[in-house]
Amino acid sequence: MYRSREVHKMDSRYQEKDPLFWNTWAQHTLKNALTLQKLNQNTAKNLILFLGDGMGIPTVTAARILKGQLSGQSGEETQLEMDKFPFVALSKTYNTNAQVADSAGTATAYLCGVKANEGTVGVSAAAVRSQCNTTQGNEVTSILRWAKEAGKSVGIVTTTRVNHATPSAAYAHCVDRDWFSDGEMPAEAVQAGCKDIARQLFENIPNIDVIMGGGRKYMFPKNQSDVEYPGDKKHFGTRKDGRNLVEEWTNRMKNKKAQYVWNKRELLSVNPNNVDYILGLFEPGDLPYNLERNTETDPSLTEMVELAIKILRKNPRGFYLLVEGGRIDHGHHEGKAKQALHEAVEMDRAIGRAGLITSIYDTMTVVTADHSHMFNFGGYTPRGNTIFGLAPMLSDVDQKPFTAILYGNGPGFKVINGLRENVSTLDYQGNNYQAQSAVPLRMETHGGEDVAVFAKGPMAHLLHGVHEQNYIPHVMAYAACIGQNRDHCMSSGGASSLSPALPSLAALLTLTRLLC
Repeated sequence: MYRSREVHKMDSRYQEKDPLFWNTWAQHTLKNALTLQKLNQNTAKNLILFLGDGMGIPTVTAARILKGQLSGQSGEETQLEMDKFPFVALSKTYNTNAQVADSAGTATAYLCGVKANEGTVGVSAAAVRSQCNTTQGNEVTSILRWAKEAGKSVGIVTTTRVNHATPSAAYAHCVDRDWFSDGEMPAEAVQAGCKDIARQLFENIPNIDVIMGGGRKYMFPKNQSDVEYPGDKKHFGTRKDGRNLVEEWTNRMKNKKAQYVWNKRELLSVNPNNVDYILGLFEPGDLPYNLERNTETDPSLTEMVELAIKILRKNPRGFYLLVEGGRIDHGHHEGKAKQALHEAVEMDRAIGRAGLITSIYDTMTVVTADHSHMFNFGGYTPRGNTIFGLAPMLSDVDQKPFTAILYGNGPGFKVINGLRENVSTLDYQGNNYQAQSAVPLRMETHGGEDVAVFAKGPMAHLLHGVHEQNYIPHVMAYAACIGQNRDHCMSSGGASSLSPALPSLAALLTLTRLLC
């Protein structure tokens, strides 16, 4: 196997020396691009948003290289699934009160269509973080709600807690992203009538069809032991109000085709044809990193996404699905680039799986990030250099080696006897190696540059150029004829003016060539 991969690399390198190789590839790409002149103006029956939390453009590039290297290639020439999307834009990520954004204010932008303050979810910029009395009257609704009100099925799938910043903006209105349960809220906020995010998950939007992720402990009474880790107090329930939100959900849904699951075995035993509603809470907190996942007990993001789509797509009116690769962000914050990049590769795998079980003719899929990170890679590394490897030269200042991957700030800053640590003495390719950083911080910070937006499917061409981040849900709602501007969906005779999704054989063949 290893030898065949090396032969493949050598063959590829040999081809690249011939100008015909590059010219042929470019001409093929040009022909595919010309097919895009006929725009897909169908009505989007289905909407999928893949959100890579913290997946800035350097992360996308590094994940591409990693994906290729995992299959024995040099990596640089590899295509991610998101790379195959025909339309790409840039998104400006700043919050109304922050040049460098956080995940809560950005989630409000790309889900509710309104920019907001950092640390707040589902409320406008008139709301002030942690001030409960600024909530009422400043709530803003999300595209998930717009889709539900239009009769579509809706779902949330995340590798973080289901009440974390990104998913919570889809259903909650909260002035503090950290109010996971009432156990994390100040007493005065509870007394003033503000609701914790876990409670809002079950109360604000009736019957969200699919909920999958972590966050189990926020659903159970304080000090109730966890089903998976019964002896570990840090995983005990956190709710001070004594409510068991899972039990309440189960009782409320008992006359519907609903199922609660908490491990991979239960998840994979679900027959999507027999289940209309699923609540999957697979960890007390966030799901484990994909590199550390127990493949027997913990589902992958791809496995969760596949089941979610198979349940949601049964609705003849279609669906809206939010998918978050949420632990890309956590890996970067910890300075653990290997964890972050493997999370990004897994999300790309989920994007590919979703593409196989949906149609580009009636499903709009958007892939983007909420913000970037202080992550980058460089150092004049040669072609095919392992993405986690060393640069090919020593520093001309301290005469020590350095890795290609570096952080602008974070926990990887280490000084030994007044000098930069010599990385060649460390396992710099280890899963939990913390890449060196320029400035010491316990947790690395977000980056402030624009992030990419990849789009395919109906009306995807409306995502182009440089946009404010809050533009994204407006485009998706327009494509699906939901939300505030639906006039374009109806002709004077009352029929839909957008084209129905009826692909021709020729169009299908064109699509096959485009995606290969």
